[in-house]
Amino acid sequence: MKLKSPKWLAVPAAALLALTLAACGGASATPSGSPTDALKGSDQQTLDKYTTADVTPLDKIDKSKLGLITPGTIKVGTLSDAPPNIFIDKDGNFTGYDNELLKAMAAKLGLKVEFVSTKFQSLLAQVSTKQFDMGSSSISTTDARRETVGFTNGYDFGYMAIVVKDGAKVKTFDDLKAGVRIGVVQGTVQDDFVTNTLKLDPVRFPDYNTVYANVKSGQIDAWVAPSQQAEGQVKAGDGTNIAQKKVNTQNFTAYAVAKENKPLTDALNSALDAVIADGTWSKLTAQWYPDRPTLKEQTPEGWKPGSKAVQVGTAK
Repeated sequence: MKLKSPKWLAVPAAALLALTLAACGGASATPSGSPTDALKGSDQQTLDKYTTADVTPLDKIDKSKLGLITPGTIKVGTLSDAPPNIFIDKDGNFTGYDNELLKAMAAKLGLKVEFVSTKFQSLLAQVSTKQFDMGSSSISTTDARRETVGFTNGYDFGYMAIVVKDGAKVKTFDDLKAGVRIGVVQGTVQDDFVTNTLKLDPVRFPDYNTVYANVKSGQIDAWVAPSQQAEGQVKAGDGTNIAQKKVNTQNFTAYAVAKENKPLTDALNSALDAVIADGTWSKLTAQWYPDRPTLKEQTPEGWKPGSKAVQVGTAK
């Protein structure tokens, strides 16, 4: 299989800079109320509890009962600034690993996809109140978040990373201590990790562009980030680097759906198993994550996507 260069590399620097400058006023933003422990329930036993044993066959899905805002079209809330997972390309199209995978799933169901840009802090509430049929944003599934929305089976696993300026004193997660100015995107699992696990008070930002700009400018000492977004932001010549990253297969990534809309969740799970079985998932994973070229890298530590029954097909 010939691998293509990740499409997010084509995003113009000027476009990213414009998004960064437009959002710079949020550097000192803090969330309303006290942060909750979103990591609660993120263990392998919990994932086994939520991952379905199998799925409904595609030909048994009744598309008239999916509760879509517009029949025949899935309206999806997503982000515009988090390559390589969810972003807008140089031609103005929503793309990225999560969204391209979702397009392939929708095709299995014979449905169209309409993407709408939003902020992560608002996304789950917008899905819950049916402003969107679903959310696509590399969402880590946790018990706390399941109180607001439902989730599909997992399609990705997580890495957590530390981004710093070249020559910084912070080298590892062990260096994240009191006195270190730690940046996070508000409402993310990384926000909860720093707040509730490390028991530190991070500087909360509204989006990935803004927090990265503050690393580069030295306003913060380190950014605790999803590894995929860290790799999408850090460029040669920026004067920054990814100091450390670690895998977390016990906190899988899934699409968010309104809790009461089980027919749509079931349909998406069926479509996800279909693209896993036919090799599409492996092909897209290798394309968008160059560090995961083979099934071994794509399924570390025994983790696999989809239902418990599906077998991961090879890329074609």
